[in-house]
Amino acid sequence: MLSHIKIVLVETTHPGNIGAVARAMKNMAITDLRLVSPKIFPSAEATSRASGADDILARAMVCQSLQEAVADCQLVIGASARSRTISWPEMTPRECAEKLAVNATGEKVAIIFGRENSGLKNHELDLCHFLLRIPCNSEYSSLNIAAAVQVVCYELFVAAALPQPVNIIVGDKGDSPLASAAQMESFYAHLHQALGDIGFMYPDKSKSIMRRLRRIYNRIQLDTKELDILRGILRMSQDNQRKDD
Repeated sequence: MLSHIKIVLVETTHPGNIGAVARAMKNMAITDLRLVSPKIFPSAEATSRASGADDILARAMVCQSLQEAVADCQLVIGASARSRTISWPEMTPRECAEKLAVNATGEKVAIIFGRENSGLKNHELDLCHFLLRIPCNSEYSSLNIAAAVQVVCYELFVAAALPQPVNIIVGDKGDSPLASAAQMESFYAHLHQALGDIGFMYPDKSKSIMRRLRRIYNRIQLDTKELDILRGILRMSQDNQRKDD
């Protein structure tokens, strides 16, 4: 379970925080770190704060965009302390760990942590299936990023060591892998285009509609076969619209 989990940091400002996150990860046997446009990396300060977790820093993947960082992942979870106008399905670190332990089928999982001062933006959460919120003092809810990663990684480590219930497969569930983040982004681009082609999408409301549609499909967690069916429906709808025109 732990080998399939990627910790993703977005636009980290302080290199010491990257080192502290690497240390927190290694404490809990999680080794895959991805960095999206870090301000300073590599850094001697990051290495110093890693306190022996240099191997995680050495293997860290530096990406130019969040889409690149999560492209190969089938489940994407964004950590955030802020409430949003459009709600995301939420979970605590313990609920997250339990979900991953019960459904440990080998799919790659990304857990995203945002900027130190402002967290994740809405368009970044659009890539996420769930929002992860760490319960803490409501009068002082700001966690250092390394502390937040430590809490989440601890719950994952504990859950991975527990005996797991038998996962009963019903029907064809599990025959096709879950769609990756890159496949879902391609689908959303196709969906946006198709809704415009059939006259459903109005330019001034497209952003809000697409965000809500993302919530629906991310909540379902489509597999590749289901995605192919939906894209076939979109293509047929577009073809029929062109014939009518």
